[in-house]
Amino acid sequence: MYPIARGTAPLVVTVLAAVFVGEHPDGWATAGVAVASAGLVGLALWGIRGSGRRPDWPALLAALATGLAIAVYATVDGVGVRASGTSLGYVAWLMILEGLAIPAYALYRHRAELVERLRPFAARGLLGAALSVTAYGLVLWAQTRAALAPIAALRESSIIVGAAIGTLFFKERFGAPRIAAAGLTVVGIGLMLHTS
Repeated sequence: MYPIARGTAPLVVTVLAAVFVGEHPDGWATAGVAVASAGLVGLALWGIRGSGRRPDWPALLAALATGLAIAVYATVDGVGVRASGTSLGYVAWLMILEGLAIPAYALYRHRAELVERLRPFAARGLLGAALSVTAYGLVLWAQTRAALAPIAALRESSIIVGAAIGTLFFKERFGAPRIAAAGLTVVGIGLMLHTS
């Protein structure tokens, strides 16, 4: 489901950016977004096929709805970071405002036990948080310098890295269909980077 959600988002961002931002990518970029998205969704479809189970239609619809939500927030962030004039300031305010709710709830819910509950996970949690904020900040910075649709597609290509990690560390299969889907995504990225 994850590759479907992430793979469909760049296609929707392409439409939203055209309608609301006035960004109309050239033929190469449009083809690149479409091909990369096809590769990403191909990873998911192979996973469904390889499981031997029938598709779970409610889950597929939820994945598509998630892709739509990702596309909307990616577009809103692209417009917001450009209007703010600073990607660092934008991500800082975003993390401060969004980041207060969960710690406030945790403090309310666990009170005196909170520090003890957090201690075993603090180092990994802080590392994960730092990596997440850095990655998100880089995406926002890129959105100030390039069209939203190709940035969205390049961002989602991290699914290939996730599939490789699954193969190396969790012994998941990465057979010919997944290699073909990953290759399709790389071709899409090449098309997006093509300069006419």
